[in-house]
Amino acid sequence: MTSKELLYLEDALGHESFFQTKCNEALHSLQDENLRSCVQQMAQKHQQIYSSLYGML
Repeated sequence: MTSKELLYLEDALGHESFFQTKCNEALHSLQDENLRSCVQQMAQKHQQIYSSLYGML
């Protein structure tokens, strides 16, 4: 893997971690169950993407 590809993966991991954190933070303030479910699914998806990217290292 080239250094540029490693930098891309590092950047993508940071983004996915940030998105997951923000989704989890939003869950604490949401009252609507449908919206909470949607945001929870988004957080799980970002965790899956993070895990996939991390697995490339």
